[in-house]
Amino acid sequence: MLLSSGGLLPRYEPAGEKTISPRRKGVKQGALLMLIGAILVPIFGVMSGFAPGRLENVFAFFTAISAIICFLGGPLRMLFAALFEEGAPKPQFGPPTAYGSPAITPPAARLSALPTATANPTTGWRTRSDTAEIIQPPSVTDHTTRLLEKQDGESDAE
Repeated sequence: MLLSSGGLLPRYEPAGEKTISPRRKGVKQGALLMLIGAILVPIFGVMSGFAPGRLENVFAFFTAISAIICFLGGPLRMLFAALFEEGAPKPQFGPPTAYGSPAITPPAARLSALPTATANPTTGWRTRSDTAEIIQPPSVTDHTTRLLEKQDGESDAE
């Protein structure tokens, strides 16, 4: 969190009642309306299939009205909330009030920050041995060059 805010500590609001933003509330209402429609429309459809006479028309009417309100009204409510209603406030980051800037070290202290030369000499160490002096490592292209030479020799013999 400190890295994302540039090293500044966030200001925390008191842990009181958190209110939901109007935008989120509207999106939830639209989703709930669609869920209610997914439950009501099949119920009214089944009831209209089993209802005798006039009740069949009444249940068919309620099926159509609930489908229109829920499946058209739900996404429209979500769209309206997403476009026009106010979202949650952005968290504000700032320097805390009790924070003091660090003291700047004087230039003399900066110059003597490196340690002094070592008292133990390093001349008594033996040199590193060269292990590649017996056989020279082959070149990376040697194998490819040999293949090309064989192909040129074979084409001359034919």
